[in-house]
Amino acid sequence: MTAPTVAEIVTFRLKEGCDPSEFARAAEAMTPFLRSTGAMISRTLSADADGLWTEFITWTSEGAAKSAAEAMFARPEAGPFMAMIDQSDMSMRHAAISLYLPPEDHAPH
Repeated sequence: MTAPTVAEIVTFRLKEGCDPSEFARAAEAMTPFLRSTGAMISRTLSADADGLWTEFITWTSEGAAKSAAEAMFARPEAGPFMAMIDQSDMSMRHAAISLYLPPEDHAPH
């Protein structure tokens, strides 16, 4: 596996009345597209107790991350996902990865 070089960190809140479980399903529906870019290494979506969501995606390069973000808006499966996000309270940034620890093998030895 290629080691990621950049992290994409997006924080946001859902629009009032949106179901978090429904949002998680809409987010999961984006995964085939993200994988099809060939540049996504990993993806994590989380929400804290105050309703602040964080999506953390590792990419092979910042250019690949930005290209995927631009292409995403043309994808039909992005509609339900983006419609539930409160765009007025969203922040996206990219950061160079200084340390990457891949998952350990937890198989019995």
